[in-house]
Amino acid sequence: MVFSIILVGSSSSAACGTVAGGSGVSIDPSKVPDTTIAGYDHEQLVNAANVMQAGKDLGLNVRDQTIGIMTAMGESSLRNIDYGDWETGGITNPDGSATTSIGLFQQQDGWGTREDRLNLHSTSMKFFQAMTAKVPERENLEPTIVAHRTQANADPYHYTPFWEPAVQIIEGLAGADTGLNPGSGAPGAGCDTLVPGQVNPNGWAAPGAGPITDPYGMRQHPITGEYKMHTGTDLAAGGCDGPTWAAQAGVVSSRGFDSAGNGTITVDHGGGVQTKYLHMFDSGMLVNVGDKVTAGQQIAKTGSSGQSTGCHLHFMVIVNGETVDPAAYMAEVGITLG
Repeated sequence: MVFSIILVGSSSSAACGTVAGGSGVSIDPSKVPDTTIAGYDHEQLVNAANVMQAGKDLGLNVRDQTIGIMTAMGESSLRNIDYGDWETGGITNPDGSATTSIGLFQQQDGWGTREDRLNLHSTSMKFFQAMTAKVPERENLEPTIVAHRTQANADPYHYTPFWEPAVQIIEGLAGADTGLNPGSGAPGAGCDTLVPGQVNPNGWAAPGAGPITDPYGMRQHPITGEYKMHTGTDLAAGGCDGPTWAAQAGVVSSRGFDSAGNGTITVDHGGGVQTKYLHMFDSGMLVNVGDKVTAGQQIAKTGSSGQSTGCHLHFMVIVNGETVDPAAYMAEVGITLG
């Protein structure tokens, strides 16, 4: 079996916070062994090899290729089927028309001709071209969010369970360790080194490092374009995988994703004061509900989940149920944000 492999910086010992894989990997689809990987059979592996080849032809890296395989898993179980959601479940488009999705990526008519969408290389090229155009910041996003923004799936986290088997397939076919992160595939997942923050004499700590990138107050939302209240202060916070610290001692009262998909941790400090930390990936939330935390304890890693255009920390201060300007509040307790 002959492999065509180009890997740059793909060791599993890659530094935390970096995206694995400088260049793509490939295997001749006709040389795919008659075996199974992660429960996927020979036909499915051949289809995955075609996805890999399309990504390689476009000069994409191994993480991008793996996102392509993950997406095809979530759309068609890596089967090149000539029918879609309308035939199986009567799913319609928002305008009420029947969906026309077919192929590995369940692409509708707007993606190209029926022949193109059933051609393994062509349909994969179309997916990757759309991904690179729609999600230029994808290296700072969870793979499932990249797939969602490309495919417009109703559930942004639909693709999450397919990341690990996609990594297994691409490594099994390429015969190489890509160094891609386990779990959700979030940037920095699997990095365990924690960094403590500095606590002032008043018992408070800055929640994140770096400058303020967006202050508290009215603004035009960068994603929706709506003019509305920005309820927190955005900090660069060390970029992707940078440390997020508890601003003061307290108890974790919530952890998870809100209705907009924002990874969120809330810490209750007592006396009607709470702080909230947003945009972490699941792998970047390092505490659980009920945990007692100390000021300056690293509770998260900076991410870009939910309504975010890049890795940063959205920090909120809530007093008696109402948001207040975090910069002004923190200044009163001796902490300068930014």
